[in-house]
Amino acid sequence: MPELRNVCVFCGSRPGYSPSITSAAERFGASLAELGIGLVYGGASVGLMGVLADAALRAGGHVTGVITSSLVDDEVAHTGLSRLHVVETMHDRKALMSELSDAFIMLPGGFGTFEEFFEAVTWAQLGIHDKPCAILNVDDFFSHFLGFIGHAERQGFIRSQLAAGIVISNDPDALLAGLRGDRDG
Repeated sequence: MPELRNVCVFCGSRPGYSPSITSAAERFGASLAELGIGLVYGGASVGLMGVLADAALRAGGHVTGVITSSLVDDEVAHTGLSRLHVVETMHDRKALMSELSDAFIMLPGGFGTFEEFFEAVTWAQLGIHDKPCAILNVDDFFSHFLGFIGHAERQGFIRSQLAAGIVISNDPDALLAGLRGDRDG
């Protein structure tokens, strides 16, 4: 298991309605900082992205944002980050986030979050990287999604070893322990 210096987190630019999800994002950001793991994310100050980044920063963590120039205003680029990269395209954004990260984690979000995570998993499938991928399933947010992945696997469209390699937990600390290879976490 590679050392986790920085992890890429994909999550919503909207906050959602669940206080449990907001709380889990705060806890996750703080846990990253406490473990000395840097956060790489989409660079927004709003939504779940802002909650996550602010929590990591409050706990003394290093936070790197990567945002496209077209989203600087839409997603309200976070001006208090350790580092903010402004790139031209979404492809550039995902490529730089991948380059800067040792793992990929999906927290609740919408279409953009799903697309970013699926691309990271697809890149693992194609051998473009061998970085772990994980899902924080707070409040069963991803349970139907995970059921669909299981269905696609049973139908022969997803390799079992790829699906089984995704670390899944409903607890932020347990998820990080699983990514770090801690069996007791």
